Amino acid sequence: MTTAASYAFGGRSAVFADADVCREAGLSLPDTVRRPLFEDDAWDFTEVVGLPVHMALSLRHFDFAAITDLHWRLVAKELILALLAPRHPAVALLPRAYRTALHLTSCAGRLDELVKFLTWLGGEGVTSLAVIDTQICEAYLSYRRYVTDEHGTVIGEQSPGTRRRAAQVVVDLVSYRELFTADRVPADLRPWGGATATAVAEMPSGRMENKTRPVEDAILQPMLAAALYLVSTLGPHAVGLAGQVREADRTTSNKARGLRHDTRIPLTEFTDLLAEYRRTCTPLPMLADHHVADRLVDGWSPDDPLLSVATGVLARQAGARQFWTRWMRSLRGPLEAAVAEVGVKEVFGRDAAEITTADASSTLAWTTPLHRLQAVALVGIVRTAAVIVLATVSGMRASELMELRIGCRRMSEEPASGLHRYRLTSKVVKGQPLGGTDDEWVVIEPVYRAVELAENLHDAPEDGALLFGRFAFTVRYRWFRNWVSSPAGQRLGLAPIPEGQVNLRMLRRTLALEMAYRPGGVLASKIHMKHIAVATTEGYASRPGGAQAELLSEVNKHESDRNLDLVLTEFRNYQQGILPAGPGARSLTEFFASIDEKLDATAATAPKTQRSDRDVLNLLTKRAKVLHLGPANYCWFTDPSRALCLKLAGTPTADRPLVGMCDSARCPQATHHPCHRPVWAEHAERTGTFLGQLGTTRKTERTRLQADYERALRVVAEIDAASTKDEESG
Repeated sequence: MTTAASYAFGGRSAVFADADVCREAGLSLPDTVRRPLFEDDAWDFTEVVGLPVHMALSLRHFDFAAITDLHWRLVAKELILALLAPRHPAVALLPRAYRTALHLTSCAGRLDELVKFLTWLGGEGVTSLAVIDTQICEAYLSYRRYVTDEHGTVIGEQSPGTRRRAAQVVVDLVSYRELFTADRVPADLRPWGGATATAVAEMPSGRMENKTRPVEDAILQPMLAAALYLVSTLGPHAVGLAGQVREADRTTSNKARGLRHDTRIPLTEFTDLLAEYRRTCTPLPMLADHHVADRLVDGWSPDDPLLSVATGVLARQAGARQFWTRWMRSLRGPLEAAVAEVGVKEVFGRDAAEITTADASSTLAWTTPLHRLQAVALVGIVRTAAVIVLATVSGMRASELMELRIGCRRMSEEPASGLHRYRLTSKVVKGQPLGGTDDEWVVIEPVYRAVELAENLHDAPEDGALLFGRFAFTVRYRWFRNWVSSPAGQRLGLAPIPEGQVNLRMLRRTLALEMAYRPGGVLASKIHMKHIAVATTEGYASRPGGAQAELLSEVNKHESDRNLDLVLTEFRNYQQGILPAGPGARSLTEFFASIDEKLDATAATAPKTQRSDRDVLNLLTKRAKVLHLGPANYCWFTDPSRALCLKLAGTPTADRPLVGMCDSARCPQATHHPCHRPVWAEHAERTGTFLGQLGTTRKTERTRLQADYERALRVVAEIDAASTKDEESG
């Protein structure tokens, strides 16, 4: 192909020449930092004030040198600055230009796709944007749509997001055409008939179901159990271990102050040092395995008693910067005598305190002796456990976690005796202006304690310092899982964590679904779900537009979907003869009968009949809105004046039931279903066991338990009878 048109090009932009990029984009930089200029082939935004912590460093550096054609490089610069500075006089006049500045992250993505497009054009023999037509646009979209192997065979299809980026780069070149100095697409180019990049990519609607999968129960249970155990039991000891590592780095590292550089043999110093080791019966420091391997490669004998002695550490303790090889002849005798008397052992974790294992089967030292790198790794594992607890139980996004700083914990409030309210301060980044928006999270105590532990484990816990900073959760989680499943984790009685994907988005989604769908699920077995729900609701009330409001909104949507699903399931059960039991069974059955009558085509008085699930759901929606899940029953809160829990609490005008006070065997709005049978059967079995263990003198307790036992058996019998009634009548 040949160039269809040429433009005057002197290497300078006709619009942005000599422009200060950050000033045009409204970005602030510290005074001491060099400001990127338009003519630079690399724009460095690393130090821009207000950038979110989670933004990767690679996205803060725009490299235009990857575009070899100088004309196209200028086009790329002009486009990216136009996206950053929509209020520039030349940009504001463009009819199809963005009116709101794009975030640096978005611009980095646009530049990355533009580099791919221009590179592809060069490979296709295109030398000017002026020859681009709809066929070329379609060819590039097809190129980016499919995944091919090394032979060019299609083996898959890219995501809609990738297709959207491919279409967007062409749309941008059209929308900002008049701005470009060195090269432009044809004035009459209308790729894909003028459709938006989203439409071209066939992006799914934002109203569709969230595709983020929750964490599998088989992974969630051992993961959360291990994280809570490490935070609560190992955490305080890990703080001490981290302090030991910092102290050792300060006193025995190569960079410790006051160490001598001379090469004389410190015989006196070593003699005194080894005498102190022998006097206190302290083993000499041991080398890590990889250093021992290095010595073997250097010719040390495997039988040498000094093979595993960390002579460098001893040298620094004696005041020298390093242990010179020629010293060994003079110091071998004293060293071997000390080894024979006190031995050699890892430096960290000696004389560790005893703890109870996670499975409560025994007590043992919380850690075995460790080398420095092992100690650092263990502290990191405990820190990751704090992150897991925080993310799983609070529902904070990754960006919000990374914005946490030392001092983010607010003093515990005590609105009533024995009750505490815990708050964390951070920033909301998603959907907010540059710099984020300050916000608070109301959390439960385990989250508060996890943050406290993370602060205590911080290497430089100065007020305002980032608590976690930017981190790769998937990498840290993999290390955590491997450690829990290793002999070190098994030693503490931790259950192995199965393979499977876990990320921060999945943890947030899991919390929302657990709160909405499964108040008695896996998460509830480790953390009190009612407390989380209360904390989230309080956070919403404190800041209606804040992050917890979004989480609560997501939970409420899931809860509405759950209730509709449950009502539809029970209606289908009713149609199959599986009836509810309990005091409220008659009312619910009559309601289902009325719905069934409306769906009966023979009973319909109008030509239209309603048969689809959507039509059924429309009829069931009102009843779904009053459904509340009890631990062993469904509560149909249609009439507050009939709610037994409100009568017992003396709050007959409340708008929600007190599920924790529910006596479903007596409440006229409670029903029991086959899904509740295992709970009642287990309760009956346990109560029967307790009755058998009671002594003859405990008559009052026996009377109470006997009544409880008989009630549980009656409920089980009613559920069985309701489930089989239709079969018997047939």
